[in-house]
Amino acid sequence: MSKSEIKSPLPGVFYRSSSPEEPNYKEVGDTVKVGDVIGLVEVMKTYTEVKSEFDGTITSFATENEDAIMPGQVLVELET
Repeated sequence: MSKSEIKSPLPGVFYRSSSPEEPNYKEVGDTVKVGDVIGLVEVMKTYTEVKSEFDGTITSFATENEDAIMPGQVLVELET
C-alpha cells in the first residue's frame, strides 16, 4: 500500500458535510473511489465539492470541519 493525499483546489472554508444536520460525507476508515465527494470548500457563499482523485481508504483528516484552508493544503490522507 502507498499513501496519497487529497488537497484543496481553492482557498476557503472546508466542510465535511453538506449542512450541520447532515452526516459527514466520509469518516476515517471509509473506502473511497475516484470521484467520491469527501467535503466542500465554501468561498463567498459558493460551495465546491472536493472529490477524491484516488481509490483507497481514509487514514486521517488533516483539516477539521470549518477550518479556513489554502489551495494545495492537504485535507485527507489515504492508503491507496
